[in-house]
Parts: sequence; C-alpha cells; structure tokens
Amino acid sequence: MPHRRTVLALGLSAVVLAGTSRHTALAAVDDEAYVMGYFTESPSRLADRYALHLAVSLDGLTWIPLNQGEPVATPASGTGGLRDPHILRRHTGGFVVVATDLLGTDFTRQNQYIHVWDSADLRSFTGYRRLRMHSMPTHTWAPESFFDAARGRYGILYSARHHGRDALYVNHTTDFHTVSAPELFFDPGFDVLDGTMHSHGGTHYLYYKSFVDGRLYGARSSTLDPGGFTTYTSGVISGGIEAPIVVKSHTRDEWWLWGDSFSPINGELYAWRSGNIDVDSWTALTKAQYDQPLNAKHPTICGITRAEHDALLARWGAPAWNRVKSYNLPDHYIRHSGYAGRIDPYPFDPYPDSQWSLVPGLADGAGVSFRSISHPGHYLRHTGFAVVLAADDGGAAFAADATFRRVPGLADPAWTSFRSANFPDRHLRHADHLLRVDVVSTETDRRDATFRVGY
Repeated sequence: MPHRRTVLALGLSAVVLAGTSRHTALAAVDDEAYVMGYFTESPSRLADRYALHLAVSLDGLTWIPLNQGEPVATPASGTGGLRDPHILRRHTGGFVVVATDLLGTDFTRQNQYIHVWDSADLRSFTGYRRLRMHSMPTHTWAPESFFDAARGRYGILYSARHHGRDALYVNHTTDFHTVSAPELFFDPGFDVLDGTMHSHGGTHYLYYKSFVDGRLYGARSSTLDPGGFTTYTSGVISGGIEAPIVVKSHTRDEWWLWGDSFSPINGELYAWRSGNIDVDSWTALTKAQYDQPLNAKHPTICGITRAEHDALLARWGAPAWNRVKSYNLPDHYIRHSGYAGRIDPYPFDPYPDSQWSLVPGLADGAGVSFRSISHPGHYLRHTGFAVVLAADDGGAAFAADATFRRVPGLADPAWTSFRSANFPDRHLRHADHLLRVDVVSTETDRRDATFRVGY
C-alpha cells in the first residue's frame, strides 16, 4: 500500500491534490513516488551548476534526472547561486523550496539569508524571494523546513555559528515570508552541520553530521522543542560524508539514509537501509542497489504521488542520453577515454564521455548502437574485438561493428547484456577495464558482460 501523507488545510482553503479540489480540514495524499532536488558539481568543476535540479524515482533508489540534467530554477538575487536545496510539501497543499544562498565554494562568506520559492506542483516556481533568518555575523547553511503540528507552524532548520562552533538553529513561520527570531535548536557542544528532520510514529528524528569524527548521527525527541533531542546512534560512516537525508519507503517499513561525500573530487552519494529507524542499525547499500543523478550534490528527497511523478516527467522530460553501469564493478560506468572504450569509477571528468544515445542499430534497427554525446557522429565499435570510439564512415562494416542486440543480463536477467550483431557468439564485456567483444564462457565472463542501462 502507498504511504499516505496527511495534508492539513487551514481554515476553509481549497486543497488541490492530484487534480481534485477539496474544501476540508484534513485531506490525504497517497505518496507512491519520490522527487529529488539538488545542485551539481564534478571533479574538475565542469558540471558546477549552483541552481535547482530535479530527478524523479518510483522506488526511491533509481533516479531519472529531469530537463536533460539542467536546472529548473535559478536564484534571481543574492549571490546568484544556491546550494543545499530542500523541498517540503506544505500542509496546505503545494510545495516550498528553501536553499542556501551561496554561489560556488566560498564557505568563508557570511550570509544571513536563504532562497525561497513557492510551487504548486514543481512544474513551475513562483514568488522567489530571499528570507532573512538572523542578524548574526555568520552563515545560514543547509536550510530545511518541517511542519510542527503541535504549534501549527513550520520550522526552518539551518547551520550557523554559536560560541565559535557550528550548531543548528530554527526559525518558525506560517507563510515563509516572515519568520520568528532564531532559536538555538541543537548544540551537542561540538561542530555539527546539515540537520535533517524525519517524523514517524510520534517520534521526531534529527540526523546530522558531526565534525568530531565525520560521521552521520541520529538524535530523537517526542517533541520538536529546541534543545529536546538526544543522540541515539553510534555514527554511520563511508568516507568523508555530510548532508544526511532520511527517507521512508512508501510500501514497507524500510528507511534509507543518504549521505553526500564532502568533496566534489569524490562527488558521490552513499546510501544505507534500516528496517527500524528507532534502533541503531544501518546497513550500507552497494552501488548495484541504487543510482544517483549525474553529478548530484547535497540532495533533498520528498514524497510525491504517481500522478505528480508522471506530470513532472511530462513537463521536464527524461534525458535523451543514458549511462551504462557495470554489474560486477557497480561504481564503474562505460565511457570513452583516448578513443578507447572502457569502464571507470564514477565520478570523473569530462563526465559527458559516459553519456550515450542508445539509438536503433546502424546495421539492424532491432539492435542498438552507442552514439557518443560528447563526440557527435562517433559510435562505439569493435575492431580486432577491441572496442573503440570512432566516427561513422557510412560503411556497412562500420555499421555492423557498431551494432549490438540487447539481451537479458548473462549474470542477472534483471540487468542487460549486449550481443555483437556480426559476431553473435560474442558479447560486449570489460577486461582489465577495457571494453571488448568476446566469447563468454565462465561466470567471471558473464559478470563482466552484464550491465545496467540508466541515467
């Protein structure tokens, strides 16, 4: 069954949900999908876009970037850039987006403001404004909003300096136009950043990054009172990470904890799962179990309906390109480098070297050919059974060498393998990271020849 999110309509205002207008004090939304908001960075800064990007997912683990991976909203004032966006479904219907007002990586800059947008459906963004949160000589990082039902208002949580260290502050608001005075929300006595809120079963969970050991920790409270949270986890770690997000599955008692690598040089997202958020038990997922949008940094994830998911795809469109992941090295993607076809660990630049248009096969329309995004008119082909990137010469031999038939994955039928069109006893595989078309006979061969087509 889908997760039912309660949406409170204050007074007699109309709530429009999935195309239905209701005058009610309490309505419900059946969340069956997810939307992710993020900005982008890559190791050599090629992908740096400090604006709002969106991706959607039906299972919460595999993602489709929208708008060809380009921004859907860009700040109109302040620094002109954003980091750390957060999307919240308002209890009166529609959404609000808040974000750090920061362009690039100048983390020494003081700024008392955040960016704010309103959105009825995430297909358009209105009412852009900067909202001043405090007058302290410090930053206002990673804002995240939540609804405080006991007080009938929203909280906006963010990181700012307190007594020489970073702590979490909160301001309250009913309209995201004016806010109350800042209150110290969580200060364990050492530097913490990136607070994220999750409520379930009458308990509120606050996850954060600790600078003591670089781990993600969880605290909990029966109220949303400032100062009322007590840490209950021992810390989750998978490298230098920050930016936790806690997301519940819509279909079962399963939670995912996402974390972001600290540096764009290692710009990737990590994920863990738990069957019970109330205990200290998080298990790391492998890269075979989840994907991330290309170059996504410090994301936010919000539940949406299936109708909203489909409407976002219709509005912004799925990418006209794909990335192809290795089965047995699932952090590696097919790319070209020096015109050789190979697999390399994500992330890397130039990242367009891993983007492909899987077009109808040049020699057989029932097959596929890998057309390069970064080198128009170039395709992956085999020559001497080694796979290279080459310009289409229009010849029959080139077309045959560049055509493959998609078949169920040789190591896992839920994945994909690619059989050579002109050497049907051979499949595309990697060997010492280089791509070849080879006869597949062993279990290792089958794993090397299995891939997932995604984004």
